[in-house]
This record gives sequence, structure tokens and C-alpha cells, in this order.
Amino acid sequence: MADPASYRPQTGEIPTTPGVYRFRDPHGRVIYVGKAKNLRSRLNSYFANPAGLLPKTHAMVHAASSVEWTMVGSELESLQLEYTWIKEFKPRFNVVFRDDKTYPYLAVSMGEKLPRVQVMRGERRKGTRYFGPYTAGAIRETMDTLLRVFPVRSCSPGVLKRAQASGRPCLLGYIDKCSAPCVGRVTAEEHRAIAEDFCSFMGGEAKRFITRLEKDMGAAVAELDYERAARLRDDIIALRKVFERNAVVLSEDTDADVFALHDDDLEASVQVFHVRGGRVRGQRGWVVEKVEDATTPELIEHLLQQVYGEDSDNQGRIPREVLVPEIPSNHHELLEWLGGLRGAKVDIRVPQRGDKAALMSTVRENAEQALKLHKVRRAGDITVRSLALQELQEALDLPVPLLRIECYDISHVQGTNVVASMVVVEDGLPKKADYRKFSITGAAASDDTAAMHDVLTRRFRHYLQDKSAQLPKSGEVPNPGAGEASSSDDAALTGAKARFAYPPNLVVVDGGQPQVNAAARALAELGIDDVYVVGLAKRLEEVWLPDSDFPVILPRTSQGLYLLQRIRDEAHRFAITFHRQKRGKAMTVSALDGVPGLGEAKRKALVAHFGSLKKIKAATALELTAAKGIGPALAEAVVSHLAAAGASGEGAPAVNMTTGEILEI
Repeated sequence: MADPASYRPQTGEIPTTPGVYRFRDPHGRVIYVGKAKNLRSRLNSYFANPAGLLPKTHAMVHAASSVEWTMVGSELESLQLEYTWIKEFKPRFNVVFRDDKTYPYLAVSMGEKLPRVQVMRGERRKGTRYFGPYTAGAIRETMDTLLRVFPVRSCSPGVLKRAQASGRPCLLGYIDKCSAPCVGRVTAEEHRAIAEDFCSFMGGEAKRFITRLEKDMGAAVAELDYERAARLRDDIIALRKVFERNAVVLSEDTDADVFALHDDDLEASVQVFHVRGGRVRGQRGWVVEKVEDATTPELIEHLLQQVYGEDSDNQGRIPREVLVPEIPSNHHELLEWLGGLRGAKVDIRVPQRGDKAALMSTVRENAEQALKLHKVRRAGDITVRSLALQELQEALDLPVPLLRIECYDISHVQGTNVVASMVVVEDGLPKKADYRKFSITGAAASDDTAAMHDVLTRRFRHYLQDKSAQLPKSGEVPNPGAGEASSSDDAALTGAKARFAYPPNLVVVDGGQPQVNAAARALAELGIDDVYVVGLAKRLEEVWLPDSDFPVILPRTSQGLYLLQRIRDEAHRFAITFHRQKRGKAMTVSALDGVPGLGEAKRKALVAHFGSLKKIKAATALELTAAKGIGPALAEAVVSHLAAAGASGEGAPAVNMTTGEILEI
């Protein structure tokens, strides 16, 4: 742990203007982002008496090794820049709200020529209108019910293309749950009008459509068209079923998001009810670990930042009213920011009495129950992970906690297409963004120990290069401008060069004593002595240490052994997947492979023009230029390559190594 005094900036160097500051750890990772009305006052509070800080803040300043700041013109700019940097760097000591589940939305892709209605999760797309969120069962039932009244296209692009090519609609077109624009049953303009009606109904204009259908049904009865009247009656029942599914909780002109929070010393649970047209249209929930010492107003500020700042398509998502349990910090700046996102005024209020206060109480009860459920579900998981890491540390007699573990595996078939995998586990959980793949060639591919030595050497050589790169020292960084969060330092630390920058506490290799010794030798040659190495042998699940004649035998019921097995199996899966991809590409070889400048498209053009490899070999350079994309220089290269291959006896026909088929391409 670093001493805060070692990187404390001079008081006179820190400006007294508003700004945003970042703490970095010794590896250059941003571990905390904060904003301040007065940078000097805020930063001095971290260093004046470190021993008197709250526990989590104390841990943060001792985990950091540098601090830097950026001045901005106003508190609103600091709010925007803080959110941008939290989103970019994902600092470990900042509160980050994560959904306790991935909620589905009913989405209509109005940006397409033929809009499509579908159930969507995840990132929002431009030009698509979203309604919800809903529970998985309710959204399917709602969509199925509404398609009989608003027959919008719901098929995938592939199904649409097949229907257009064949002139026959899909099943939904035959059962009248799609207006079948693919075969011209309605025009694109008529289909878009149906999609607009669908969006209007989902947006809260249900009564208008029900009233119109009731008039149409009355007219059909007057004309004695009872069959049409019966269909309209069923449509009215379907719309009422969807409309009445959501109970009226507030007046019909109310559009609001109602947030409530329940927390303890370690975690906080947040629930929100989305009220549109006085009815609850959706519900979401988050559970957050309180890694920073934040008050309730500060938590609510971070919550609103992340909920409404997660994408740019906010005009239809932010309501007129945002109801919260306490007024957030930086209230006026938040109002200005949200108003800019919505394009209209937004009001943040705390309901005191009446229906809105009663609804807030209901939302709070949901938040309390969600936190209890979250703790029950995670108690076993957290306990097991902590126990496994502790058992492993004690069994291997390691002096440091195992915060990050990396596991390596080699995969090949009889020495061909040799590859390796690196998987990463942090706090007992996989970190797939840090997984890496290696191709191994030359002398290193001769055996598993040489391959392991090569992979570890390459991985930790990158680490040393990144470590030796000069990290930013405590002090001011150039102002990137409001809303921006990039600098040359950031590019060096978070770009491609920094992907190996963070060392593990423990390296696990798939294999026994030879592989472990090879890995340890690679680290020793690079002068790295603070990374520990073990190997897990498959035969008896023995744990081998470097230069040890006897393995460590963990009990079969040990959680530490289970953790090592899971990591080893994940590394094996990742390696063999990469090996199969590489082997698949190498299965089919051709005499045209290796011609400089001849890619797949031009190779296909040659084959299409001449018909076979035999005719290509017989053609002159001038004749080859008749093929599309083949110039004189490339034609000469093809002729030279084929002549050299023939002279060296490499002119055998191409062979598919899987089927044994002889190819002429």
C-alpha cells in the first residue's frame, strides 16, 4: 500500500476552481473519479489526516499512487465530465449501479423501411422506439395480443428476404398477425402507419383506439356484417386486456419515474416504477455495493446520472417528473442536465403526501424486499468464493491475497496449429474482457514446455514494457473540454498497449512439474519475483510448485481445488476453441496460397474467370490480367509463385484435410 504523503501535490499547485479529479493505482488504472466545487479544498481533505478518513476512503487513498485533476468552467461541466469518466474507466471505488436482472423491452425499429416489432435487451439502438421494461412472460403475451390488432412485421431480416424472394408470406402473414408488406399485401407507407398506431397505443393512447373500434363494430352491426363485428369485438377485448393489465395509480396526465432506495452499511437497493399516463408501465431494480462513502443524496445523484445518461436517445424516456426519496446533491445542475437531455423541463421532487407519496412507499417496500432477496441469493456464492480463495492462499503458503489469478493452457494436434490461452479471474469471478489468445510458431512450438515458456515470456514482457512506460504524476492534466475524457496519457494507459498492464498474484498452468518449471524460468529470466506460479496436473489433480519434488495434495472437497479446476477447465475451453478456429482455416490449402497481394476476393476472381487451377497454371501473365482485379504486377507474382511451387514439387493439388477431397481451386 502506498503512503498518501508520497504523492500528495503541493497545496499551492491545486486550483480553487470547480473540476474533476482522478486517483490512479501504481499500474495506472483509474480507481476513483470525483468532482468538486473547489478542487484545492476537496483534495486536501484526502491528505490532511489520512488516518481519520472513513474506512473505504482510507483504502482508496492508500491503494492510489497518483492524483490528477482537470479544471472546468462550471459545476454542470464537472457533472458531465465526472459521468463520462466513470463510464469510461469503471473505477473500482466508485458506486456503479447494475441491474439485478436484464429487463426486456418491447421495441419498434422505426428506422427501418419496414418497421419491426420485437423483444429486445441490452444496448439501445438509434431509430428504435422502446416501451417497458416488462417481465419476460408479460412482454410476450402483450406482443402476441397486440399483433392481432396492429399486424406489424415481427420477422427477422432473413425471413423477410426469403418471403420477398419467394412471393409467399411467413406463417404470421397467413394467420393475420402480420400485414405482410413483404409480398405487397400492404404498401410500405401503410405498414408504417400501422407501426405508428402500435407505438401510439403503447405510448398511452389506448382509449382513442378502443373508442374507434367500438364505433366500427357498431357500424358493422348496423350493416348486418356480423362476422366483421365479431372480429372487431375480439380486437376490443384484446386491447382492453392489455390496457387494463396496468392498474391506474396516479392521475391520467401524470408521467413520472418514482425512485426509492433501501440500504445498509455495505449495499444499497434501488427500485423505480415507470408511470406513464397514470399507469405503471414498467419496473427496474439495481443493487449496488457501497464502495465509496456516499450519502443518500450523493447516491441518488449517481443513480440519475447513470440511469438517464446511459444512452443518447432520452427524449422519450425522461418523464416530466422524477420523484425521489431525497433531493440529490447538485440538484440545480442535475435539473439543467436532464432538461437538456429531454429537450424540455424536468422536475425532481420529493412527494410529501397523497397518491404519489403512497406510491413511493410501495416502491420503497419493493427495494427493501429486493435487497433481502439479493443477500439471500448471494450469501452462499460470496461465502464460497471467499472460502476458496482463502483455502488456496493458505494451502500454497502465499503471503498475498489472490485478487487476480491467470491460467494458461496449450492446445495442438500432434504439434500442428499450436496455440495458447490466458484466462483471468478476479475476486473468484471470470473477467472475460482480459482473456487473451496466443499463436505459437517456430522452435517454441516443439513441445508443451517450450510453448509455455514462450507464452509466459511474451505476456510478462508486455507487462514490463507497460510498467516502464512513464505514468502521469500527481498534478494537473490538460483540460479536454466539457464532456470529453481523453488525453495522451489515457490513450497510453487504456489503449491496446495497456492490455497486459495488470499483473496477477498467481499464475496457474495446465500441467505438472515440467510446465511449472518452464513458467517459473520465464518469470525469473524477466526478473519478476512477485508473481507466484503453480501447476494443476490432470491425472491426479495435483498442485505442483516450482522446483518441488512433491506436489501439494488438496482435499477432494476443497473449495480451493474446485476453483483451480474451474479455472483450468475454462482455460482449456478457451484454448481448444481458438485451436479449432485456426485448424479450420488451415484445413483447405491451395497452390494459390502465399501469393503476395492475392487475397481471397482476387483468388476467387481468378478461379471464376479461368474455371480451374490447371488453366490458371497454363495461362501467361498477360492472360491473367483479364481476370477482375488482377494487374500486371500481381499477374507476374502469380506466375512466379506457381513456377516456383512446381519446381520445388509443391504443385500438388489442393486437399481438404477433413474429407480428403482433392480440390482444383
